[in-house]
Amino acid sequence: MKTIISAAILSSFLAVPAFAIEPIQGSITFNGPSQSTLSTTPVGSVLQHQFTSNGNDYHEIYVVGADGRPELVSRTVSNNS
Repeated sequence: MKTIISAAILSSFLAVPAFAIEPIQGSITFNGPSQSTLSTTPVGSVLQHQFTSNGNDYHEIYVVGADGRPELVSRTVSNNS
């Protein structure tokens, strides 16, 4: 069941590539695409990344692409104050 829900969420992000999310400072892919690949991680795997920047908490979701690099598909932000 968890896999089906993840696949449904993932497909909704991949269906609209025109709304690409730009990386910000603290994102895994901030200085361009990640130079390292996740060679042992299956394509389509979902990765989560949390960090704080400028007083805000960020939660990002990445999907491992066909080339093994993480692709940013979602970001949520909450104020830390």
